[in-house]
Amino acid sequence: MDGRFMNTTVEVPRGLAGVVVTETQLGDVRGLEGFYHYRQYSAVELAENRTFEDVWHLMFRGALPADRAARDAFAAEIAPLRHLPADVRDALPALARATAASGPLAGLRTALSLLGATAGFRPVYDLTPEARAADALAACAAVPTLLTALYRLGRGLEPVEPRDDLPYAANHLWMLTGEEPDPVRARAVERYLVSTVDHGFNASTFTARVIASTGADVAACLTGAIGALSGPLHGGAPSRALDTLDAIGTVERIGPWIRERVLAGDRIMGFGHPVYRTEDPRSRMLRGIARDFGGPLVDFAVEVERQVEEILAELKPGRELHTNVEFYAGVVMELCGLPREMFTPTFCAARVVGWSANILEQAADPKIIRPAARYAGPTPPRPVPPLG
Repeated sequence: MDGRFMNTTVEVPRGLAGVVVTETQLGDVRGLEGFYHYRQYSAVELAENRTFEDVWHLMFRGALPADRAARDAFAAEIAPLRHLPADVRDALPALARATAASGPLAGLRTALSLLGATAGFRPVYDLTPEARAADALAACAAVPTLLTALYRLGRGLEPVEPRDDLPYAANHLWMLTGEEPDPVRARAVERYLVSTVDHGFNASTFTARVIASTGADVAACLTGAIGALSGPLHGGAPSRALDTLDAIGTVERIGPWIRERVLAGDRIMGFGHPVYRTEDPRSRMLRGIARDFGGPLVDFAVEVERQVEEILAELKPGRELHTNVEFYAGVVMELCGLPREMFTPTFCAARVVGWSANILEQAADPKIIRPAARYAGPTPPRPVPPLG
């Protein structure tokens, strides 16, 4: 018998929590420290000081642009890729109608597959590193165009063509609203996008890498990642966290509402993280952005955070439960004028760069990811009964 298939599995935690499955040079999440980075640079510091294009360059090419000329050259390389092939553009109205009840993220899965087929994406196994990177660059550049077009078509509006003169975040807002983006709001969205490019081996990133390990094309890898992201326990939480604020309604209701949910064992959306055992650094940064905007929604969110942490400390002593990225992400996106249906798609417009960087890294490894499962059913073999 081939020893690879013998019952020699190793016991691991449920959900592979904490299990190291590969090595990466893209970044790391240090949950006990409340810190994460992209290629050695603090992700939060990058969000505060660099553009989205700079971080995209870092993830794909291993270094930040050396100067403004290098930044401009990379931006000029990306801009033409925002425009969709005619076959894809023509298919979007029907796709938007078909996915009207599901939303832009569901439509993106099909649209991205169509883009890959139309553009002639080939299996990464058959491509040079340069060709793989070209496919990934084209897919990433097209994602905001696809998402905003599907959103607008789903509401009876014409898509807005991308502009080559706008940066990534500002162009996203332009295509979403058809209005000249406010610089302050565009920068707030850009900082959010930078902070969510990559974050360890989360479910969607791991999914992308598993598919890449089979040698599939970039569009297939990204489509699988989007499917994982669509789950409410992963990328679906920003709007749900904001829905929590709506459900609470007033300051007087915070305590009773939260206590009832915690005692019932319900999850409080926007709080807790499977990796961080201290404050989520993304939440801290987004809280600062929200406070810069100010207003009743921000004041209410800050008070909800304070009381929730107090109640959780009382009812679940010894556990570190703080706001995660979704809590203030929803507040910031609401203040920047994004509709709630576009919260998770906007997250996707950032994370697609991180997924793609992981796909390119995984494609360089010829080993397929093929874990084992421990059988827990009745003892085999059981005789097959004759048909009565």
